[in-house]
Amino acid sequence: MRQGCVGRYPVPPAPVLLVLTVLSFLLSISPVVGWRPWPHQQINATDFEYESSKKYEGSSEFVHLRYHMGPVLTANITVHTIWYGTWQKSQKRIIRGFLSSISTVHSKHPSVAKWWKTVRLYTDQTGANITRTLHLGEDKNDRFYSHGKSLTRLSIQSVIKSAVTATTHPLPINPRSGLYLLLTSDDVYVQDFCGQVCGFHYFTFPSIVGYTLPYAWVGNSAKQCPGICAYPFAVPVYMPGFKPLKSPNGDVGVDGMISVIAHEIAELATNPLVNAWYAGKDPCFPVEIADLCEGIYGTGGGGSYTGQLMDGEDGATYNMNGGRRRFLVQWVWNPVLNYCFGPNALDQ
Repeated sequence: MRQGCVGRYPVPPAPVLLVLTVLSFLLSISPVVGWRPWPHQQINATDFEYESSKKYEGSSEFVHLRYHMGPVLTANITVHTIWYGTWQKSQKRIIRGFLSSISTVHSKHPSVAKWWKTVRLYTDQTGANITRTLHLGEDKNDRFYSHGKSLTRLSIQSVIKSAVTATTHPLPINPRSGLYLLLTSDDVYVQDFCGQVCGFHYFTFPSIVGYTLPYAWVGNSAKQCPGICAYPFAVPVYMPGFKPLKSPNGDVGVDGMISVIAHEIAELATNPLVNAWYAGKDPCFPVEIADLCEGIYGTGGGGSYTGQLMDGEDGATYNMNGGRRRFLVQWVWNPVLNYCFGPNALDQ
C-alpha cells in the first residue's frame, strides 16, 4: 500500500467485506484490458515466459493496470533499515533473512526469489525490467524512541531525516536506488495503524528530509492488533472458529510483518514516486500490484481463505523458502498473465 493522499492496508477481509470491496473497486475503474503500454515489446529474458494456458487466482478482465511513465527501480536496490524502538536480535535476523532471500537464487522451490521474478516483469519506459538484485544496506538503531512512541505520517519522515542526518553513522543518501525501510517495534503506535494500515510506502518531502527518498513503514502488530496485521498467524475476533496457523519463524508479530514488508517493497519497486504502475484514475488512491492480490497466498485464495499453503514437519505454515528460512508472502499481480501469481501455485 502506498501512502498517497490517504494510505491504508486493509484488514484481511471477511467474505462480506470482500464482496463490498470488490464491488467498490469494479465501479471505480474502467472495464478495459490493458497490461503493458508497449504490446510489441517482448519480455527481456526467456526465463520470464509463462504458458498462456495456465490459470491463476484473482484474474479479472476489469483490472486496468497501466504504466504512467514514472520511474521504477531498475538499478540494484539497497535497503537501508531503521529499527525504531526495541528489537531483539532474533527478530532482526528473521527480517534480514527475508530481505536477503529476494536475491538468493539457489533457495529451495518455491522460493522468494521466484516470487520477485514476477515483480521483475514490470519495466520502465525504456523497456528495462525491475532489478533482480536487492542488497542489505546500512542499519540505524533508534532504540531510545527519539520521536516518541506515537508517530504520525509526517513524523515518520522526521525519523528518516534523523537517520540520514545523524552526526554519527548516518544512513547513506541514495535517491536513485536506495530504499529506506522504517520498522517500528510492538510498543510504538503509528497513525492509522491497525485501524486502516499495517504498512505503507511513499517518498520523503525535501521540505522535511532534504531529499526525495522512496521509503516504507511497517509496524510490529504483536501487542496491538495481531489478528489484523499478523493474520493468519493470529485470528481477528470477528472470525470465531478459525484457528491461527503456526508461524514459520516462531514470532507471530515478525512473521506477520514479512508479508507486509514484501507487499510494500514490491510496490516501491514498481511505483516508487506514485506515478508508475497502478490501476485506477486517481493517483491519490492507486491500486498497486500487491493491492490487487490482497489476502492471496496460494491457489484458491480469496476472502478469508489464504489459498493452498505448505506445512513443515514442525507444523509451521509457509508458502516460500528463502535461504535457511521459510516465509508466508502474499502473491502479486502478474502483468503478462493478468492474474495474481506466486511460485507456489499448484497448476504451474
